[in-house]
Amino acid sequence: MSAPLVAVAHGSRDPRSAATIQGLLDVVRSVRPELDVRTAFLELSAPRLGDVLDAVHADGNRRAVIVPLLLGHAYHASVDIPNAAREAERRNPLLRLGTAEVLGPDPRLRQAAWRRLTESGADPADPELGVVLAGAGSAHESANRLVSDVAGVWQRHSRWAGTVAAFAAAAEPDVPAALELLRARGARRFAVGSWFLAPGRLPDRVLERATEHAERPLLANTMGAAPELAELVIERYEAALAARPGLLAHAT
Repeated sequence: MSAPLVAVAHGSRDPRSAATIQGLLDVVRSVRPELDVRTAFLELSAPRLGDVLDAVHADGNRRAVIVPLLLGHAYHASVDIPNAAREAERRNPLLRLGTAEVLGPDPRLRQAAWRRLTESGADPADPELGVVLAGAGSAHESANRLVSDVAGVWQRHSRWAGTVAAFAAAAEPDVPAALELLRARGARRFAVGSWFLAPGRLPDRVLERATEHAERPLLANTMGAAPELAELVIERYEAALAARPGLLAHAT
């Protein structure tokens, strides 16, 4: 039996968020039906990561791989998940855990977000369209830079008046400021791309600010259960297994 794949997302009080994560993992299961894929959350949603890891052990597994459903490497990836893994191994001395890399950076994230944006009606050939790529924002500059880098790639592959990264919290510019930057570049119409995996409070804040400061902007859905993301989750899992050969042994 393969080591279980424990996919851990941030979590949200918004039930749409957990439902979207479950939808993404259903796609993973459809691609790899032989895998034991389990869902966990860091906070605000259940089940919590520690409880899922305990259940993995209680089911007779001795190995598992944690796959963070996080778009960039920031506090949750560097502190919360390693701490939860260490605590689970302390509680369950026979359990051995590997932790995969976060999902980003990876071109498949960019492709998924681009597809959601074009599905909203954004035309890459429209020279009067200004595009905001909105992410959560982080105190870790590397996570913010990832969003800005994607916005730069989009700009080079379109005829838009401009593409600007914006953030819901913890970083600048915010959405209204990004819209003003785009107006200064000649944009007359606006679209908002989503650098979010699932719906929730911060994506809703982005959409609210966009509709307050622009007339009928095009609004992209979150990446959600995109096939590109399911492929990426599986690849991160397999890379973690390869990095820790002991996890390739039978899990029970």
